[in-house]
Amino acid sequence: MSLPDLLASPATYLDALDPPERLAQLRRLNRDQQRSLYQWAATAPPLRLADLVPDAGPLAEVIHDGFNTLPVPAPLRRFQKRLCRPTDGPGPADRRADRPTDGTVLYGYNEGPLRRLIGPGYFVAAETTDNPTWAERGGVVVDYFRVPDEQIPPGWPRVVPNEKGLQRNVYHQTRDFLRRVSSHVTIGAAYKNEDPLDHYFILCRR
Repeated sequence: MSLPDLLASPATYLDALDPPERLAQLRRLNRDQQRSLYQWAATAPPLRLADLVPDAGPLAEVIHDGFNTLPVPAPLRRFQKRLCRPTDGPGPADRRADRPTDGTVLYGYNEGPLRRLIGPGYFVAAETTDNPTWAERGGVVVDYFRVPDEQIPPGWPRVVPNEKGLQRNVYHQTRDFLRRVSSHVTIGAAYKNEDPLDHYFILCRR
């Protein structure tokens, strides 16, 4: 099978590959192909938080290797989203009336070649079931308007709000919406405030 097979039947094709080949195939997708995959994924079952960290306990890191469509050299388009379940639900920084308080969130940040320069890009991920507009974009929102408190895994970088430093130019006022592609793979689309940026990224869970 080849790249056209991936785009014709993504879930079947990707689930049949071993992990290194799966990631190699995904990294071949250009912007138009990722856009097509995101559109196809609208017909897949909605993504849930448990799909992103299936067997992980609290504060256990789960790594998703990513490749985005930003107009930069290919090595700089590679990144990781590292996620974890909180210890016992959101911490004090998340206890506002418009934020979940039942533990139905994940914490995460972005690791990549520019992380030490631009910052970690922390986020809180949640399901979109209570927001019909967001649910049409994807089953999970990666919300950079929100950052976790200090209940993060040992070894993760210090939590920095996304309006601070150079990361303001990348993550501030941004949300990513994720759709399911296969057992290990999700596809995301980036929004600034409520405006689509027509930039996409593929994620492959290790």
